Amino acid sequence: MAEVRVPEMGESIVEGTISQWLKNVGDTVNAGDAIAELETDKVNLEVMAEVSGVLASVNKQNGDTVTVGEVIAVIDENGSAAIPSTQTAAKPAEPAAQAVQPAASTATSTNTSTAAHSPAPQREDVNAPPSIRKLAREKGVSVAELQKTVVSASAPQTQTKAPDAQPSTTSSASVSGKPEERVRMSRRRQTIAKRLVEAQHTAAMLTTFNEVDMTAIMNVRKRRKDEFKDKFGVGLGFMSFFTKAVVGALKQFPRLNAEIQGEDMILKHYYDIGVAVSTGEGLVVPVVRNADKLTFAGIEKEIASLAARAREGKLTLAELSGGTFTITNGGIFGSLMSTPILNAPQVGILGMHGIKDRPIAVNGQVEIRPMMYIALSYDHRIVDGSEAVRFLAAVKNMVEDPESLLLEG
Repeated sequence: MAEVRVPEMGESIVEGTISQWLKNVGDTVNAGDAIAELETDKVNLEVMAEVSGVLASVNKQNGDTVTVGEVIAVIDENGSAAIPSTQTAAKPAEPAAQAVQPAASTATSTNTSTAAHSPAPQREDVNAPPSIRKLAREKGVSVAELQKTVVSASAPQTQTKAPDAQPSTTSSASVSGKPEERVRMSRRRQTIAKRLVEAQHTAAMLTTFNEVDMTAIMNVRKRRKDEFKDKFGVGLGFMSFFTKAVVGALKQFPRLNAEIQGEDMILKHYYDIGVAVSTGEGLVVPVVRNADKLTFAGIEKEIASLAARAREGKLTLAELSGGTFTITNGGIFGSLMSTPILNAPQVGILGMHGIKDRPIAVNGQVEIRPMMYIALSYDHRIVDGSEAVRFLAAVKNMVEDPESLLLEG
């Protein structure tokens, strides 16, 4: 017998939740097969079989919390796939009824026996990403049906959408008699809620705003997007411009690229920029490492790759940790203005928003320009208001003058 234990799940993660068993008791498993899916605070992980054999028993059920190193199942290395016993399932509830109605009992036994000897349906979801399997389970549809409706994750604006189905929720009537629905939050959603509240309770958070004339960037993209796409194989988006501008502003105002540890400020002289990505299971913030050393194409490729893996549930813990500053873009969902919440322990986050044509004064004349509101939320404990305002003004000036971004490498 070989014990299946919860594997190491990454730094600071000591427990998870069994979200789904991918193998049933009695199933044959091969070394390397995924037998269960764990949901942690940050990512979903699969528990792999280290030996081949038959899954003899499981110690935990879906929804149970498990810790690193805990035994959750046992594999019989010498076993063979067992035919599920029908004795318990076919056992009548009332022995007297069996004696009175032998014909009905015989029919039940025959049907059960036939079902027990029929081949088990092939699992079509074993090779699907954890996030897809979880979404299919929550929507009550098959993985195959869900995958037919998934929009390509390579487009930043797309969302994973499942066909209409009965949700795995509990419907009930409230005290007032009106229909309600009780849905248990996932571990990740609970963690997101906890971290957001902690950020508001522990940081002296304040937000300052400015607006950016996007005319120059839009003209550059219009002239260069086809050539850029052909040369580098990736689209020229707004994120590379804003990432470069943020890096340039952080170099001018280093306390926005810091964190607080006790009574010390840790000033970071590297630029790992987190980019918020919306997924079906909540917001995640993968990190673009050494953004100051990447070209426009390098930034665009890295963001596209991270966003795609985020929506497929394939991000690693290393890709989600260690950022020094965050950029979030609510504009792709239609947001005109917002006050983003800090991604602790970071002390600054830039919010981008929708681009809208608005009348503005240009050299004494009223012109219609594509304008974007930008917001900087910051920790007032170490960042002064004047410093935050000048940081945001620096971002604005560099975005409105794209050629200045060339000076950032």
